[in-house]
Amino acid sequence: MKPFFSVVIPTYNRADKLERALKSVLCQTYKNFEILVMDNGSTDNTHEIVASFSDPRIKYEWDENSGGPARPRNRGIALAKSEWICFLDSDDWWMADKLQACFDCINDKVDLIYHDLEIVSDNPRLFSRKKIMTTWQVKAPVLVSLLLKGNPIINSSVVARKSLLDKIGGIDESVEMIAAEDYNAWLHIAQLTDQFVYLQSTLGCYLIHNQCLSQKNMSIPWRSAANAFSYLLNEQQRIKLEANFRYTSGRFNSSIGDYRVAKEDLLFAMQHGYLMLKVKSTVFLLALFGKKIFWRERI
Repeated sequence: MKPFFSVVIPTYNRADKLERALKSVLCQTYKNFEILVMDNGSTDNTHEIVASFSDPRIKYEWDENSGGPARPRNRGIALAKSEWICFLDSDDWWMADKLQACFDCINDKVDLIYHDLEIVSDNPRLFSRKKIMTTWQVKAPVLVSLLLKGNPIINSSVVARKSLLDKIGGIDESVEMIAAEDYNAWLHIAQLTDQFVYLQSTLGCYLIHNQCLSQKNMSIPWRSAANAFSYLLNEQQRIKLEANFRYTSGRFNSSIGDYRVAKEDLLFAMQHGYLMLKVKSTVFLLALFGKKIFWRERI
């Protein structure tokens, strides 16, 4: 029977984490799916881990490392037999009802689905509270919303029509887009449709660890992802877009101790961003004041 969902899992030397991701898909209450494990040049025992499941719904393909996850995702999209593509990073995993929840909301007015994820750390603290990566429903026009209010769509939560991914030419594989190639893809899809649906449910887990691609100054790839669409914005909107980048840059520069640059970035975001960004920038600046540093000497 033709699968209703094709689950694309790019991976690179994540054998220890891939097993959990695969189990979470195979344990789904909705069963009509295929799994496409696209190995991006792993040198560990990834192949053995995949082979150990002996499930005909799992397809495995190895190729030379491309430097980022876009190419293996595109390979998976090309091989997919279904009309709906589900993305899952090999270090994340799903709740058992994820596919059923997505299946239940699909109709002619739905082109892309996304949802919340629980944030899990490789180094959990004894009494830490559960953290949810809460997102929101993007409003039409979705393209402008994604540009001005940022990207609320987490890759491992997405279910999208294969036809739309084909129309945009797949996911951008360029080096400067690494870690923001998914955001760029959502922007391209938003040029074709506003039918983005947010499921207000926590249907998976997002793992934070030292090898995460997102552990860098994300304002740089995000800027690359959005640049091709900035011509659609007026001058005031472009300034607000810049405020988004500067807030992200400020958070990153603070984390590496470059407080002077962090202060400049956050002040810009506080002055020019949307109300919520102004509030977040103000709170973060006040938090910097509270650190054991001499503000005037260090910043």
